[in-house]
Amino acid sequence: MTKTEKNTDLQKPQLRVTLFTDYICPFCFIGDLRLQHLQEDYKVLVNFRFIEIHPDTPKEGTTVDTLDYSDEQWQGMMAGLVEMAHEEGIQLAPVRMLANSHRALLLAEAVKQEGREVFYNFNQALYREYFIAGRNIGDFEVLNEIAHRSGVSDAVIEKAWKDEQYEKILQMNMNMAVKAGVTATPTFFIGQQRLTGAVSEAKLRQAAEAAIADGKAKQESRS
Repeated sequence: MTKTEKNTDLQKPQLRVTLFTDYICPFCFIGDLRLQHLQEDYKVLVNFRFIEIHPDTPKEGTTVDTLDYSDEQWQGMMAGLVEMAHEEGIQLAPVRMLANSHRALLLAEAVKQEGREVFYNFNQALYREYFIAGRNIGDFEVLNEIAHRSGVSDAVIEKAWKDEQYEKILQMNMNMAVKAGVTATPTFFIGQQRLTGAVSEAKLRQAAEAAIADGKAKQESRS
């Protein structure tokens, strides 16, 4: 980020978002892209709460046939997904494999300590490698490659696999999701609003405007 970009960022209203998400969820990818559009007008600070939506998936991954969808449900969901991806200017690879996301989530939690820029690079790279390149993000070698390319240090990568704190964080995230009544990913908490699914950019902006207005009203009431 350049000095000019930093100064511009400081002038924007600060928007805090809590996001429950998983890297194997295609609608989370779409939601993440749409949330990025808000950076044009806000300094968006996202509290990523990673939760594992298919923890029973084998470590090596499996086919999407194992998911509990009828052919009609799956085709309808994929048609909607392709349309949303097209709106975001991306072309998804055919969704045939379901990766085990546990290792990716552990690594993502560890990468947070590398700073915002490195984390966001890694975050987007994971989505793109899985949904556009069709790679298995449950594989150690694939994850290591993505992490190195995103600027993650060897020390952080190694810590992700060995430090039990990241397992505890994932469990804490799941507990928080249950307590908050989160039943699907992505789920956004923006101000007083909860938005579930790959909601439109317009709805995200409406929630952002309401959150900023509410924050200003609270400040004025204190003064």
